[in-house]
Amino acid sequence: MNIFWGELIGTLLLILLGNGVVANVLLAKSKGFNSGWIVISAGWGFAVGIAVYVTGWASGAHINPAITLGFCLAGKTAWNLMPLYVFSQMLGSMLGAYLVYLTYFPHWEKTTDRNAKLMCFATLPAIKNYRWNFVAEVIGTAVLLIGVLGIINSHNQIASGMGPYAIGILVFSIGLSLGGPTGYAINPARDLGPRIVHALLPFSKKGDSNWSYSWIPILAPLVGGAVGTLLYQFLIAPLQAVAASSVR
Repeated sequence: MNIFWGELIGTLLLILLGNGVVANVLLAKSKGFNSGWIVISAGWGFAVGIAVYVTGWASGAHINPAITLGFCLAGKTAWNLMPLYVFSQMLGSMLGAYLVYLTYFPHWEKTTDRNAKLMCFATLPAIKNYRWNFVAEVIGTAVLLIGVLGIINSHNQIASGMGPYAIGILVFSIGLSLGGPTGYAINPARDLGPRIVHALLPFSKKGDSNWSYSWIPILAPLVGGAVGTLLYQFLIAPLQAVAASSVR
């Protein structure tokens, strides 16, 4: 139950605060309207940090199926727990998206840009090119896994309580540096759950949910998570043993 509730609440907070900052920037007449990409990137980084602080002790705060897959590959999470993690993450992401909808309720009617409304739930590429959109998501998620595995490596001796902060900075950095092409989903639950909520919600003039693109922010982060984990395990982690032996 710790895993279920930890992942549900953690992913709910992630989406509420992450998609909430997108809504603040993109929806008409919001106080943060047009405040820009750096605000969105910072908001997502802070959202991840807060979610990990709140529920990391309960479930590890994966809050992302790509992280769960990477941890399974790295032997940090049992494979039989993956369905529970992913189910909880999906449910939490949908609840978080619905809370964003309620928070900004009057602004949906005032906003005429249908893509802006969709981006408050799911990602859209800046330039639609499935091949290169896929590559961008793979690279972004690979960096995420490499960063997370590096941060939690005991060799770093991070001060108590600083891990979630560092992971938030990592996500902020990915957004600033690699998020431009696709909006950096780097998390299948972050995109799919809210996209489903967008499709189900009754507000007018919302446009379609762009299901033709939706497979990229699902599949590419899983590929990127696996790639990043394997790169870390086989190229970076062994350096720790080399460093230890050189000290001796």
